[in-house]
Formats: sequence, C-alpha cells, structure tokens
Amino acid sequence: MDAKNIIAEGKSYLGIEFGSTRIKAVAIDAEGNVLATGGHGWENRLDNGIWTYTLDDIWGGLADCYSDLLKDIKEKYGIVPTKFASIGFSAMMHGYLAFDKDEKLLVPFRTWRNTITEEAAAALTREFGFNIPQRWSIAHLYQAILNKEEHVKDIDFVTTLAGYVHYKMTGCKVLGVGDASGMFPIDSSTGDYDKDMVAKFDKLVEPCGFDWNLLGVLPKSLSAGENAGRLTAEGAKLLDVSGKLEAGIPVCPPEGDAGTGMVATNSVGLRTGNISAGTSVFAMVVLEKPLSKVYGQIDMVTTPDGADVAMVHCNNCTSDINAWVDLFRQFGEMMGYSIDMNELFTKLYSKALDGDSDCGGLLSYNYISGEPVTGFDKGTPLFVRTAESKFTLGNFMRMHLYSALAALKSGLDILINEEGVKVDKMYGHGGYFKTKGVGQKFAAAAIHAPVSVMETAGEGGPWGMAILASFADGRKQGERLEDFLNRKIFANAKGSTIEPKPEDESGFDDFMKTYMEGLKIEKAAVEVLL
Repeated sequence: MDAKNIIAEGKSYLGIEFGSTRIKAVAIDAEGNVLATGGHGWENRLDNGIWTYTLDDIWGGLADCYSDLLKDIKEKYGIVPTKFASIGFSAMMHGYLAFDKDEKLLVPFRTWRNTITEEAAAALTREFGFNIPQRWSIAHLYQAILNKEEHVKDIDFVTTLAGYVHYKMTGCKVLGVGDASGMFPIDSSTGDYDKDMVAKFDKLVEPCGFDWNLLGVLPKSLSAGENAGRLTAEGAKLLDVSGKLEAGIPVCPPEGDAGTGMVATNSVGLRTGNISAGTSVFAMVVLEKPLSKVYGQIDMVTTPDGADVAMVHCNNCTSDINAWVDLFRQFGEMMGYSIDMNELFTKLYSKALDGDSDCGGLLSYNYISGEPVTGFDKGTPLFVRTAESKFTLGNFMRMHLYSALAALKSGLDILINEEGVKVDKMYGHGGYFKTKGVGQKFAAAAIHAPVSVMETAGEGGPWGMAILASFADGRKQGERLEDFLNRKIFANAKGSTIEPKPEDESGFDDFMKTYMEGLKIEKAAVEVLL
C-alpha cells in the first residue's frame, strides 16, 4: 500500500513530542518510514523566577503543530486525514503540573529546567536512599510542601506535560513507565511506583493533614503497549481545530523524551545506550545490574517497558552555541550576506574539526541555567581565554562543542570508571549530531567508545513516540519492545559509526581537566553577576 492510501485509510501512526524549543509531529507507516511531519517553535519563559510555559502555549502550539502536519500531508498527497491507527504524545520529562478537582492549574507549570528544589531533593534522597534530582516531580511537590505553599492542600492530580496532554486527549490519568520514573522511583520488578518509598513519603507528610495521599494524586504507571485510552471528541477538537479528526482513535501510554530517545535509537536492550543532545543533554545506559551506591550525578529511570536505566541529565547543551551562531548571522547580514541558518550551522560545526584536540586552551561554560551535575543551582554563560590561548575560529567552535558535553562527561565517567558499566552500543541523536561526523566524533572522544548515528536520528523523539504508538497496535502477542524494534523497525536501518581517535580522547581529557578546575571561575561569575 502506498503512503497516500496508508494515510487516507487511517493506517498510519502519529507521534507528537513537546521538546524544549519545538513541538514536532511525525506520521509513520507500520515499518517506521516517515510519511509526513509538522512543527511549531516555542520557548520557555522566566516568569517570577520560574521557567515555564503557559497553558495557551501548550494548546496553541499543539494545534499549530498538527495544522502544519496536515499542510505537509496535503502538499505531498492531496488529502486530509481523519483518523490514525494509533497516536502517542511525549514531552520533556519531570517538572510539576498540579491541578485541583476542577482541573484548575494551581501554580504555573514548573518545568525540568528549574533548580529550585535543592532542599526537597536532598531530603528525599536521604529518606529513600535513592537519588532524587531537583527536576523530578516529587521534588517539586515536596519543596512546595516545605515552602508551605497554599495550593498544596487543594491538589487532586499531579502529572508531567505528556501526562497532562494525554489526559486532555483521552480523559485517562496515566503515564508511560519511563515518564513515570522521572516523577517518582519505579520498582522495575513491578513496573509501578516503589511501594516502600511511597509509604515513606506519605508518612513524611502525614503531619500536614492533607486530604490526599501520594498514589491518589500520581498518574497510573503503564508499560509500553498497554491500553491507555482513546481519543475523545473533546481531545480531537483540541488537536485538530478544523474538526475533521475522528474520536475513538487508540492513544498509547504517554512517554518522556528519554523514553522516546531510547526507542528512536533502538537502545532499550541491556548494555545499549544513547546520547540525546539538544537544548539539554542526557545519556542513558540500560543496566545489567543495580549500581553499588547512590550518586547525585546519576538518575535511575526506566525504559518504556520498565528496565532499569542509569541516566546522566544536564540542563544545558546547545543553547549557548545557538546564541554564538546567531551572532555570526548578525555579522553576516550586517556585511550584506543572505544567511541560510542550516548552512551556517553546518559550516561552523564543521570548522570545529580544524581546531586543536584540546581547543587551544580556550574554555567555556554553557550554563544558561543551573547545572546540578556540576553543583550549580544558577548559571551564566562564560567564555575564558588567556593571552597564550590559540584564539582561532576552529578552536572556538570546538570549545563550544566540547563544553556542550563536558558536564555530561563528568557524570558518565562515574558510570564507566567507578561502576564498570559496559556499553556495547551507544547511539547519538538530536541537533548536536545533525552535522555529519562532527558531534559524533567529539562524543566518541568524550566517552571513549564508538558512537553511532542512524539516518533516522534526525526525527528523534516524535518518531520514537510514533513507533511506540505502532508497538501498541502492531506487536505480536506477548512480544517485547526490544524484539519488536529489531523485527519491525530497525531490521534494515542504515547509519554510521565513529570510533574514538586517541588524540581526540587525550585532547578532550585535557580540556576536561581545565574545565573541572575552572568551575571556580564559573562560580565567581554567578556570585558577581547574578
């Protein structure tokens, strides 16, 4: 069946992901081939010290993204779809969306980017004997309790962005286990919230006298492929403002961007891993056994089907690079040139290959916001050089690309060097890897392991979400997600693998020594400027 008929007959799968700077939709066939895409750009805002998006941002952005998908389908195939075989929604993990019984948002959406829960995260980590990062939903909830915020007593439902969108689409308060594992610790043997830790939390807050308990306000955790409801008439109207989309379409469990990244890179099996590098950067490895102890730099989450995953998550990656590239755009336009941004990014990224392996003594910190992995609750971008540094364009770009991975590397070194975690396959995806052979080369040097990038990696999370939608619809009886991906999606996948070169590895290690020592400079800048 050709693409037009697949779409026309409602046999395609739709994945929509709310990223940090872009909402993207991808429609695929049963083999994972991309049929159409749509997108909408958006940006978080700092409102009264809180990084947030408004509800209007969410629903206006979703509708515009879907409308853009319809436009692409219309231009390619001359039709307007009215149904899909299955739909899935994903989004940035963590954060805090709290609603009362009337579905009123009690406080503005607190995104993963906020570093305002240090007290709560530390207290829960001690209480649970399990690392609770600042961005996790339970840290936000407990911090609100410690702050004695008035809204807490009125909570009826707490969820993530993906869980909220899914609820408005289906009426079901559920969450894929991968996204749920970024709200509260998961017991991988059950695929549900850890009962002992739930009991500890309820006992901890019992003196407050709330009318709710934790399991009563968290969404139900579901494994990939489980029934998560169907698109309601109200949900269809929110998604498709033209009113043509039919209700009743199955909607798979909503997931976080970590889970969709694992699916998109076929890294849900043991000893596989991936690096997702865009506005933020995170790397994860599916573990063979639990870690020996708790590390503040390492999160324990799960795959979309509940396997244990060690994740290093950093708040900052490419935003500072983007700002510098935009400065070059302004210069070019001032000189009278017409600048194509894709070409500009490609040329500047490629120029980094001409830089010295240690970046010629240049140093930068890309901390647009705080970076808990290196101990910063606030950050400010910083570029530093000495009179002896080799200040060339190649070194300048290489420095920024190294800096984008530096905090991540500091966490991964713990997994690899201290815990002896083995990785057979490491995949890269996201904007950092878009320029062929550049980010991939530097990532391989950073982790001292081969890094692969598949041709499909550019579609990223929304493509992974569409695959999860297809898994819910097309898997064989009892088939595991890993087996489905190998059989149906990646059997003939194409890509490239780059092995690390010794000179690049030693150069990155030299850069890291200066980077870690120079954190004192970043600390001083934060103290003086913020």
